[in-house]
Amino acid sequence: MTQENTVPPSLSTYQDDSVFEFDRAQTKNSSRKHLNGIHKPGQDLTEAIYQYYSIEDIGNFINQKEASADGKVTFKYKAITLQFPDDLICDSAAIVQALQDRNKTSEKKEPVQSEDTVEPNSCVKCQNVILNDEQQVWILADTSYSPCCVDEVAAEHVKSDLVVHFGDACLNPVRTIPTLYVFGKPFVDKKKVVQDFVLKYDNDREKKIVLMADAPHSHCLRGIYDELIDSFPNLVYADLSIGSDSRYFVAGRELTGNGKVFKELNRVVIGLNDFEMLSDISPDEEVEYLQNYDLFHLGVPAAPKLLQLTTYFRDCVLYETSDYKIVAGPFPNLLRRYKFMNVARTAGTIGLLVNTLSLSDTKDVINRLSQKIKSAGKKYYLFVVGKPNVAKLANFEPVDIWCIIGCNQNGIIIDETNEYFKPIVTPYELLLALKDEVTWTGKWFTSFNLLLDEMQKEVNDNHAGEGEDKDSDEDDAPDFDLVTGTFASKSRPLRRLKHLQISQESTKSNDDDGKLVKKLSGAVVLNGTVSTSAEHLQQRAWIGLGSDYDASGLDSSVGAIVEEGRDGIARGYNYDQKSTN
Repeated sequence: MTQENTVPPSLSTYQDDSVFEFDRAQTKNSSRKHLNGIHKPGQDLTEAIYQYYSIEDIGNFINQKEASADGKVTFKYKAITLQFPDDLICDSAAIVQALQDRNKTSEKKEPVQSEDTVEPNSCVKCQNVILNDEQQVWILADTSYSPCCVDEVAAEHVKSDLVVHFGDACLNPVRTIPTLYVFGKPFVDKKKVVQDFVLKYDNDREKKIVLMADAPHSHCLRGIYDELIDSFPNLVYADLSIGSDSRYFVAGRELTGNGKVFKELNRVVIGLNDFEMLSDISPDEEVEYLQNYDLFHLGVPAAPKLLQLTTYFRDCVLYETSDYKIVAGPFPNLLRRYKFMNVARTAGTIGLLVNTLSLSDTKDVINRLSQKIKSAGKKYYLFVVGKPNVAKLANFEPVDIWCIIGCNQNGIIIDETNEYFKPIVTPYELLLALKDEVTWTGKWFTSFNLLLDEMQKEVNDNHAGEGEDKDSDEDDAPDFDLVTGTFASKSRPLRRLKHLQISQESTKSNDDDGKLVKKLSGAVVLNGTVSTSAEHLQQRAWIGLGSDYDASGLDSSVGAIVEEGRDGIARGYNYDQKSTN
């Protein structure tokens, strides 16, 4: 056979372009529902965006200048990050273009290399980039955690001086970066809202009602309140409150500060008749006071926020502003939270799921919870997985129950459909579960401040009762599971650490020297102490390579013998060719 007739072997089935079907990219027009009533057909989109986002106020704020130490006047904010939720990211390019046109900074400036660069064309590290006086803008699209929180983690990647947060916000305190909130001004038919409100409460005009809304719709509360106050004398409304921190600013509106501030709601309630009496009440007393009021809320909040509102107010009425209808439910069930709390009481392994890295008291809550879990004799693991979902959490089978630490508006998972494999509780529910005796009062809060206060109260109570005698056999008593009606003997795997200590033998064989893991009678011992994770592993049907030999009674050394495998290609291995021949 000549060299010209040599044909390389075919390694796959012949395929040409006719086999494949190519799909063309489909153009998609973004539906800007938030601009309904503002952007009219035929109108320039830029005008609607200017009006909705108050571009003029944003430009004035980020264009502030200050004098440096040497007397040179420069921009106060040079590195600016614009954070958008998923439903507003379609406007990001238009907003940046509008700000560039307004500030006349559309020219792209390249970063200047630092003097310690070795070669002229070498890469420059971020910390070595020297910025000019011109401002630079970054768009944060996919936030690390809840979109209502300020994404400080992503902002620190570019060493941002200012975060401009667009859309609805929880207004929870963040750690360091100054923040400009841009809630937007969606269109609301105030006459329609007033008409439906009167129709709802016409039979009881003396009822105490709080008028509230999410952050974007809060701009219209004052006008609705003025229309209704003559007919409803006990009506009050709750405006936004960002506290006295000088790092937080709001664009496009002025917040009303003359009222009673309810910190747990991040709202200032205006129109209270007994305002002077409420000046010095505690957060617990604030919640008790709100139990006398009904809530009329513009917009449907997320499930965690909705569950919090249902526990704070006597009755909740949700009004959907998109179609101007009252939402009848269903609402999250508080009894379901009581069930998950009882599941946490008998859980031996708890997963602390961190769903925020920006809130100011996150570290304190994690440290306090971990101490409580250890003192209760339970095992815990700390997880940071970004945005949690079912698939991520299903990978950690040894975890009996999850405790999610996140924002009280969108950072807490309220699993109403049993979508997750293991129950998910809040830090407050876990705190109740770790107590020796549980008294369910119906309270339910997610605020870090209230949680830390509750932990401190418990510490003070424990110090006060240190002199009381306790039964020595109390630690050995099993916990009764109210959910299953059985006793749980493994709910506190670490309660008696002295029982888990294993004395080391005085003489060691050469095979055990330098090994971290040893097998003793089927149980795994790590560094001389029984591991709860290893105990869970031993209960599984397959515990790793070689376990099938132990189950069948064969010598495990058989599995270490090297055997010749099959060779060839997938279309025909060698043993297939021999059998066909």
